[in-house]
Amino acid sequence: MHRRQFISAAGSAFLASSVLAQDHDRQPLITSITKETLWRNRDGKKETWMHPRACMMPGPDGKPVLLMNLQVIGGSDYFGPVHWSMSQDLGRSWSDPAPIASLGRDPVVGRDDGLTAAVCDVTPQYHPLTNTVIALGHVVFYKGDYFARKEQLPRYPVYVTRSSDGTWSDRKQLMWDDPRGAFIYSNNCGQRTLLADGTVQMAFTFGPQAENRMVAGVHATYDGEHLQIREVGPALHNPVRRGLLEPSIAKFEGTFWMTIRAEDDRGYMSASADGLKWDEKRAWAWEDGTPLSMSTTQQHWLTHSDGLFLVYNRKDVSNANVIRWRSPLWVAQVDVQRRCLIRSTEQVLLPLVGEGVAAPNEVALMGNFDVTNVSPDESIVTVGEWMPRSECRGDVLLARIRWSKPNRLPLW
Repeated sequence: MHRRQFISAAGSAFLASSVLAQDHDRQPLITSITKETLWRNRDGKKETWMHPRACMMPGPDGKPVLLMNLQVIGGSDYFGPVHWSMSQDLGRSWSDPAPIASLGRDPVVGRDDGLTAAVCDVTPQYHPLTNTVIALGHVVFYKGDYFARKEQLPRYPVYVTRSSDGTWSDRKQLMWDDPRGAFIYSNNCGQRTLLADGTVQMAFTFGPQAENRMVAGVHATYDGEHLQIREVGPALHNPVRRGLLEPSIAKFEGTFWMTIRAEDDRGYMSASADGLKWDEKRAWAWEDGTPLSMSTTQQHWLTHSDGLFLVYNRKDVSNANVIRWRSPLWVAQVDVQRRCLIRSTEQVLLPLVGEGVAAPNEVALMGNFDVTNVSPDESIVTVGEWMPRSECRGDVLLARIRWSKPNRLPLW
């Protein structure tokens, strides 16, 4: 396989200094974090890749490999065709991105005005029982070189599957015949998990109109080719602007956890015993009840068999003027009993580069990212930078997290 080699940025390694709030004599689970640059475009001479999301899977020889989906960004909510790339060394080097033919752009049937249906926000997931990959995103509509902001048709999830021989399927719609999803229903950018019988556990954001979307737990069956909704649970609500968005799911110590983007300067979490009936949401806060300020940004889970962590953006004195405070990326451990973040464990995962107060337009944003466990000793966070007011320039970065104790969670 032809591969490109990438070198870690000099001086980017930094040691974790946090200790667990519950036990100050206990060694922190995160012992170090290093920053690596996968694809470079800070100078604007190449492509700016976004939505770099990866899953672990067995390669042809049975050894673990990483499969990533990613796509070029050309403007606000405007993305190129979805590509794939592979790494055989836990994310240190990657093959050149190649397009997935079925995740390009298709003319909208019955329209002659140039409106096309494309795909974005794709997250791949390996399904061990069928030895296939589900790459699930959602449809988006473009006209020419722009996001068709005033001509978006109803939005819905679309997916392709990748067989064991590397063949990608045709594009398929994940069907949900429910009037509550008449305007949109989606699992875009969402982390999903699997039940023992192969059921896909995820969550939808949905709504019959643009405002006040809801989220709900979803169970879907999958046979290696077709993903089908089996059950959707009761909804959680937040009637502020667009409501609740981009839910992600993880499982820790027998409980399902959901983290949710919102548009009221908060992020939210909930927990569930079965993945369908969820407790009333709580705003993300520290132990003393002080909520974190989050400006319509997604959060994702970092999972370890001995601890649950959250990766997120938030307001800080260093990024006061950065758009939506989308740099730096932070990580902190979750107190699963009190359902809050442990402030003493917070640290910068990927640092803000530049001046977030005096020169915020020169700071690359890092709001669309993904988390993957790659070995018992390491996890990675991948993110595509972009500078919306500087020709969409940016690098693709990887934060490599080293654990002090082996992570006993399965890689797939």
